Amino acid sequence: MTTRNLFSFFTLLFSLFFFNAFSQNGGNNVGQIHGNFETINQYYNPDTAIGAPPVPEKLLSSSFANIIFNRGNFTAGARFESYLNVLQGIDSKYNGTGIPYKYASYQIDNIGVTVGNFYEQFGSGMIFRSYEARSLGIDNAMEGVRVTLTPIKGIYLKGIVGKQRLFFSQGPGIVRGIDGEININELHPRLDSLKTRLTIGGSFVSKYQKDDDPTYNLPENVGAYAGRFNLYHGRFTMAGEYAYKINDPNSSNNFIYKPGQGAILALGYSKKGLGISLSGKMIDNMDYRSDRTASLNNLTMSYLPALSKQHTYNLAATLYPYGTQPNGEMGIQADIIYKIKKKSRLGGKYGTLFNFNYSRIHSLNKEAYPSINDPDSTRMGYKTNYLSVGDEVYFEDINLEITKKINKKWKAKAAGFLFIYNMEVIQGLGGKGTVYANVVVLDVSYKIKPKHAVRVEAQHLSTDQDQGSWATLLAEYTFSPNWFVAVMDQYNYGNKYEEKQLHYPIGTFGYTKGGNRIMLSYGRQRAGIFCVGGVCRNVPASNGVTLSITSSF
Repeated sequence: MTTRNLFSFFTLLFSLFFFNAFSQNGGNNVGQIHGNFETINQYYNPDTAIGAPPVPEKLLSSSFANIIFNRGNFTAGARFESYLNVLQGIDSKYNGTGIPYKYASYQIDNIGVTVGNFYEQFGSGMIFRSYEARSLGIDNAMEGVRVTLTPIKGIYLKGIVGKQRLFFSQGPGIVRGIDGEININELHPRLDSLKTRLTIGGSFVSKYQKDDDPTYNLPENVGAYAGRFNLYHGRFTMAGEYAYKINDPNSSNNFIYKPGQGAILALGYSKKGLGISLSGKMIDNMDYRSDRTASLNNLTMSYLPALSKQHTYNLAATLYPYGTQPNGEMGIQADIIYKIKKKSRLGGKYGTLFNFNYSRIHSLNKEAYPSINDPDSTRMGYKTNYLSVGDEVYFEDINLEITKKINKKWKAKAAGFLFIYNMEVIQGLGGKGTVYANVVVLDVSYKIKPKHAVRVEAQHLSTDQDQGSWATLLAEYTFSPNWFVAVMDQYNYGNKYEEKQLHYPIGTFGYTKGGNRIMLSYGRQRAGIFCVGGVCRNVPASNGVTLSITSSF
């Protein structure tokens, strides 16, 4: 951290505490200070057997602290971050310390103003989402100005201008946007009493970046717009959004000038004991960033959620999770939750819960234009046959979970998953081809006595491709509300290379009290891919001790 940043940080802290003390002595509107702290420290052991990369520092540490002051309609805060150095799997450009997030905001009547850093999202995020996902190494916070306005009840407007965070600096592009939403039922008391509820909205976003490319004539202003709606009527729901982006040549699409677009539609029905949702998505050339040359998860403006279930069981969640393909995909998903009612023949005393989920994602149906290197080419790249599914399967997931409370002490869950996973497309691993895998899970918990419980989880993944079959066994003991201990082992017994038929044991111990949590673990972690909402990062293999502490006040 520079001396200037350090001085600014402590000046801010002093000002907040001084303001707080002054407000406590001066009236009824007392200011409040709160925040949170987290540190993760990992010591790495050499382990060539699992392919763990060498760590010269031996100990890596990532920490942050938020301090927030609030008094009435005014809020100010700052976040201190320290990566010395970043954990394996996170971009090393985060190494260092600093205060990359600081802001002040106030709300007066129908106007709100934020200056400094902020996070924001328009609609589903297809053309703009600024957010933090620490586990993915993502923080594309805006630094600039945001204004919100409610001219009348039911109409909500917001505008932004600024630059996105890039590690401890900023990206080169300027982002500008406006979003509006109208809640039809809030416009008039008579409309508010209707059973049907309707909200409509729209957004426009533009990013500016100077054209300094010696080869191409690149657009310096690239705009995108989107429209959306949410409709509710009794037990039925419908929501959708369409987005369009003008030509945006960038490193992701090989600098073609084809416009991009995306559409999402979701239908739902729910009543007591039953919930059904159906959704579909089309994405075409929608990688939208404030820097046309950025890669990985850096400086992303668009958020394109995956149309697949976010699994929690380890083998299903970390070996073959799906990551959205912004340059083109079409997908569908269906989810059915059904509970057989209590005290019925099939439901038993406590009822039985079924959760069925299906998702399938294909390539787009594309028709390539002549070579984009042709001097007479318009560099459009390809033509898309919209609403026509391509032949290549990217991903398929069929899964069923059954949850049953047997009695006051016993509870069990059984789950099965069938995967088709195109590694070459999803993970960019040329020559790996497609994996066909089956996963079964049995999860049983037993309450020994009040506050004491044991949970045992067994998983098995069968496949003839990639690394072959896996088995996982986990045992967890909880002494509520403070203590827990867990032991897990993963065994890659089906690997075709005998030297890679390895165990990955790990033990974890944790203590929680109030706003504080301490967790200590030791063991091996296999290499894999970690995804949240269709956004992924690679996780390298490791062997060592990890200590994490979180605290809030």
